[in-house]
Amino acid sequence: MSYQVFLIADAEEDIVAICQYIARNDSPTKAAHVKDALKQACETLAVSPERGHFPPELEQIGVLEFREIHFKPYRILYQITEKKVFIHCVVDGRRDLQEVLERRMLR
Repeated sequence: MSYQVFLIADAEEDIVAICQYIARNDSPTKAAHVKDALKQACETLAVSPERGHFPPELEQIGVLEFREIHFKPYRILYQITEKKVFIHCVVDGRRDLQEVLERRMLR
């Protein structure tokens, strides 16, 4: 079963910000590797997106419409709608997801 995968603008901005940080604080080569790996991880959702699990922070409050997969230490949060996968967020798993989501809702 094949799904279409879409990165919404926020998720694209997340990947850009992550890679800019890595390029500044580590190396442009490492940043390019992480960018490619994150995009590849997103593309794998075209097959079996149900394999992801519910983010615990959202599951605790009864929000079960989002799932996540990992490219350590990054978390990729997405939503499945019919035959489409919408990637909403790519965040560093060491950050407080609740804080990130709250900040986004206030924008």
